[in-house]
Amino acid sequence: MLIRRAEGKESNILTSISFAAKRYWKYPEEYFDIWKDELTITEEYINENEVYVADVDDKAIGFISIVEVKNDFQAGELLIRKGFWLDHIFVHPSFIGRRIGSELIFFARGLCRERNIGFLHILSDPNAKGFYESINAQYIEEVPSNIKGRNVSLFKLPI
Repeated sequence: MLIRRAEGKESNILTSISFAAKRYWKYPEEYFDIWKDELTITEEYINENEVYVADVDDKAIGFISIVEVKNDFQAGELLIRKGFWLDHIFVHPSFIGRRIGSELIFFARGLCRERNIGFLHILSDPNAKGFYESINAQYIEEVPSNIKGRNVSLFKLPI
């Protein structure tokens, strides 16, 4: 597996990976209407953030992105804090369970060390909570998601 910087022209493939990975958990289709914007990876997003792709046999099979939030802001009921966030980590369902996500996290930690970033904030899908615990992310609390009546877990990943 090779991890490399994403290119803007890969926005469609990264978007398809994010949707496929989310669908792996068999969420109701109406959730995808709500998640459409956050799961869509645009060329602009790739060009403005730290987005890295995991390739196997020259084929993108997962990706990770880190974003810097420059000021606190309110997202619905949730206050998003200033700092660095692990915005996305998605692995194509046919590669889930093969340590691709762990390798992407290992890569991200190295990148953050190079840039003197001490930790990443993470909003975790409920199905990914065990993954974040396995990489020693620190559970902070449950917070409201953008789907009414549903919570997600807030973690802090020490670098």
